[in-house]
Amino acid sequence: MHPGHPPRKGEATMKIGIIGAGNIGGNLTRRLTALGHDVRVANSRGPETLDALAKETGATAVRAGEAARGAEVVVVTVPLKAVPDLPAGLLDGAAADAAVIDTGNYYPQERDGRIAAIEDDGLTESRWTEGHLGHPVVKAFNGTYAQDILERPRPAGDPGRMALPVAGDDAAAKAKVRALIDELGFDTVDSGGIDDSWRQQPGTPVYGLRAGTAEVTRALAEAAPERPVDFRG
Repeated sequence: MHPGHPPRKGEATMKIGIIGAGNIGGNLTRRLTALGHDVRVANSRGPETLDALAKETGATAVRAGEAARGAEVVVVTVPLKAVPDLPAGLLDGAAADAAVIDTGNYYPQERDGRIAAIEDDGLTESRWTEGHLGHPVVKAFNGTYAQDILERPRPAGDPGRMALPVAGDDAAAKAKVRALIDELGFDTVDSGGIDDSWRQQPGTPVYGLRAGTAEVTRALAEAAPERPVDFRG
């Protein structure tokens, strides 16, 4: 824990593992350490490449296979095409009731290539990721601008507070993630189970939407299951 970031009064310190230190992973590391959580962060290139982030935040830079050790929340925030290459047993050392957050998105044309299970078999992106991780996931932050994690937190009840959709099958894990997002300064909307999480995938009305609970709820309801052409392989 960074000495400059004491835990907020009334908030329990959690062990949190973050796998992926790009824009979302980096900014979650910044905010979660600032809230007093004990954060381990990893990327694909090794902990020595995360020295600057570790010094800035007080997070501990580790190898990917060590990030989840003892963690109550694990954030997997890597390109979809990189999910199959994550270390085997990635989540083996996590707490028994760990909530695993998947922030991922499928961008077949610009990054990931065509994934048949998503395109042909109709799996949601998070269901596909879940299969590779061997652990249930909660889908969150996938349509959130990374900079908003730093710049747009608001206290509960603030009329300008943004809401984020959260999907997952495990009610306890989803509740834990929603409480953490509330602590980060955002409202949440329950967007259903992982089979419903297509409602927040790229190309849907809620994706990238900066709005409150009512608008986010409406955008989720307006989503169509047909994947837009721009987001097909």
